[in-house]
Amino acid sequence: MNDSTLAPLDPLAPVTTQVLGACPHDCPDTCSMLTTVSGGIAIKVQGNPAHPHTDGALCTKVSRYPERTYHSERLLHPLKRIGPKGSGQFELVSWDSALKDIAARLTAIASRGPEAAQAIQPYSYAGTMGLVQSESMAARFFNHLGAALLDRTICAAAGAEGLTQTLGGKVGMKVQFFAESKLILIWGSNSIASNLHFWRYAQVAKRNGAKLICIDPRRSETADKCHEHIALLPGTDGALALALMHELITHNWLDHDYLTRHTLGWSQLRERALQWSPERAAAICGITAGQIRALAQDYGRTVHSGEPAAIRMNYGLQRVHGGGNAVRLIASLPALIGAWRHRAGGVLLSSSGQFPVQRAALQMPELLAGRTPRTINMSTIGDDLLRPASPEFGPAIEALVVYNSNPVAVAPDSSKVVQGFAREDLFTVVLEHFQTDTADYADYLLPATTQLEHWDVHASYGHTDALLNRPSIAPQGEAKPNTQIFRELAQAMGFTHPCFAETDEALCRQAFGDTVSFDDLLSHGFSTLQSPDAPFAQGNFPTPSGRCEFFSASLAASGQDGLPNHVPNHEAFNTSERYPLAMISPPARNFLNSSFVNVKSLRDIEGEPILEIHADDAQARGIAHNSIVRVFNQRGSYRCKVSISKRARPGVVNGLGVWWRKLGLDGKNVNEVTSQKLTDLGRGPTFYDCLVDVEAAS
Repeated sequence: MNDSTLAPLDPLAPVTTQVLGACPHDCPDTCSMLTTVSGGIAIKVQGNPAHPHTDGALCTKVSRYPERTYHSERLLHPLKRIGPKGSGQFELVSWDSALKDIAARLTAIASRGPEAAQAIQPYSYAGTMGLVQSESMAARFFNHLGAALLDRTICAAAGAEGLTQTLGGKVGMKVQFFAESKLILIWGSNSIASNLHFWRYAQVAKRNGAKLICIDPRRSETADKCHEHIALLPGTDGALALALMHELITHNWLDHDYLTRHTLGWSQLRERALQWSPERAAAICGITAGQIRALAQDYGRTVHSGEPAAIRMNYGLQRVHGGGNAVRLIASLPALIGAWRHRAGGVLLSSSGQFPVQRAALQMPELLAGRTPRTINMSTIGDDLLRPASPEFGPAIEALVVYNSNPVAVAPDSSKVVQGFAREDLFTVVLEHFQTDTADYADYLLPATTQLEHWDVHASYGHTDALLNRPSIAPQGEAKPNTQIFRELAQAMGFTHPCFAETDEALCRQAFGDTVSFDDLLSHGFSTLQSPDAPFAQGNFPTPSGRCEFFSASLAASGQDGLPNHVPNHEAFNTSERYPLAMISPPARNFLNSSFVNVKSLRDIEGEPILEIHADDAQARGIAHNSIVRVFNQRGSYRCKVSISKRARPGVVNGLGVWWRKLGLDGKNVNEVTSQKLTDLGRGPTFYDCLVDVEAAS
C-alpha cells in the first residue's frame, strides 16, 4: 500500500461521514475518537465504541472538541508583534513574510558557529502526544540547525526514572485487568478526572467485591467514591511505603519464593524497611499508625488469600523532592507479596515503555553530525532565560521556538518565566491554536492545526494500544500542521536534506516500524500490542539483572543511594513558621494542564481560580468562604477566590490549576509560588513541594 491510499476523505463532501481519530492530549486514556463530518464541518466528536478501552465514551473536555476547533478566538493567520512584549498586540502577515524573517533571524545566530547555534532553544511538551506532530519534523529541524536540546521533564521525569531503576522501564500491568483485582490502591491519582477509563475498570472490580483505597493529600472526587481515603501530607508517600514494608515483614505477609527468585537487593531493603515503624511514618505522613497498619493488613493478607492486589499510581505523587524514590518504593511493593503472579496484580504508572517507537527514525539525531549541543531543562526555563553567557552555561539564550506548550502559564516560578520571556533581546516564535499567555510574548505567532486537521499516530501511557489519527476536516484559515511549519521553515533556511520532504503519512508509517500493523491502524484506528497478560509472573523484568531491582547498581555507580528511601521535601511541612501551609496544585477537573481553559462551556463549569482550604486553617486566619485571599511565599503571590472545603486536609491547601495567568486576578496563577527546585531522580519539577501562607485580601 502506498501513501496515496492514506488521502483523507474529501473535506467538502456533502454526505455525512465518520472519521477515525485519536485524542491528542496528555492523558493516560489515549482514546480512540469518531468525528462526524457533514459538508466539511465537524459536527460531533465521540468515543469509538469499537475500541475496548474507550468503549464509546470521551471525557467532558474532549467531547467539546468541535467547540475548541471552531472557537471564535482560534488563530487562523500568522501574526507579527507590534506592541510591547506581553501586550498581545499583533498584526497580520503572510506566511512567506513570517517564514523569511524567522529564517533570517535564526540563520544570523547559527551562522556564528556551533557554539552560537546553542543560543537557539526549542521548548515543547505534550500539547499533543502525537509522535508525528510533536517531535518528528521539529526534532529534525533543530538537529540539523544544531540548536540546544531540551530536557522534557515537566510532567513525569522523576516517576519515569523511578520505574526504570526498579522495573527496568515504563512498564506495568495491563489496565483492563484492574477489573479483576480484589484490592486496588489508587495512589496519587484523581482517576475520575484524569484517568476516566481506568476508573471504569475499577468500578467493575468494586461491583465484584474489590476494596478501593485512595491515597492522596486531597479528598478528590475519586476519594469520595473509594471505601477509604488516606490523606497523607504531600511528599511523604515514600515514608508510607516503607512503613507498609515494615508491617509486611514483621507479620510475614511476604511471598518468599518470589523475593528469592525474582528480586535483587531484598536483604538490604528489608533492613532499611525495618527502621520504619508505623509510628515513625505516621509522624511524617500526618496520619495515624492505625491507618498504616490497616492498609498493610489489607495489602498483606492477599499473600495467603491468593486474591490479586493492584496499585494505580499517577504522576502527582512524584512532583516533590523525593518523587523518584517514592515511585521506586511503591513500585517495589508488588514483588514483596508476589502480586505480579496475577494478571490483575502489580502496579501501573505508565505503559509507554512497551511501545516500539522508532524515535531515531522520526527525529534523525544523525543530523547533528557530531555536534553535542547543551541541554536545557524545561523545568528551569525561568532561571535559564535570565542567565548571562558564561563558560559553564554557554551563550545566553537568544531565540526561543515554542510549540505544544504554554510555559508562561505552566512552568514553575512564573514571575521569573515572565521576566525571561519579556526580554526585548529574546527572539520568540510560538506555534499555537490560541493567544495563550506565552503567545502574548511572541515576536511571531504561527497558527497550528488541531487534531481534527492533521495526521498523527499515538502510543499511550495508560494502555497498550497504538492509535492512528486521520484528519477529518481541512485546516481552518491558514493554519498548518507543526510538521509543515518546520518543513517550510527548513526550506526557508536553505536546508536541502531529503528528510524534510517526507510526508506526514510517511512519518506515521515510520513511527512503529514493522511491529504495529499499519493496515490495522487504517482499518480500525487502533492496534493492540502483543504482550503477556501477566508480564512479570516469572520475573523477566527489563532490568539489567532481569529482576525487580530494589538495589540499583547504576544509581550506586553514580554516587547515589542504590536503595530507595524516603527523601524529605525541599520545603517540608512544619519546617517554616513563616509559611506553615503545604500547597499542591492539582488540575481543575475540566481543564487539562492549560488546555481547554479558554473553552467557555468548560470554564463556566469551573467558574474561576479556586484555593481549597480546610475549615481549621481558614478560621485561624479569619478567612470567609468565597472571599478573596492572597496566597504567598518568598517567590511571589497571587490572589484568588477561596473555598472552605472538605477536600483540603488540615495544613494543606489545594490551588486548582492550571488557569491562564490572564484569566486570574492580577494576571497571575498558582505557579507564581511554585519552585524551580528539582526532584531526586530524573531532574523533574517539584510543583507539589511548596510551602505558602494564605491571608484575606481585598
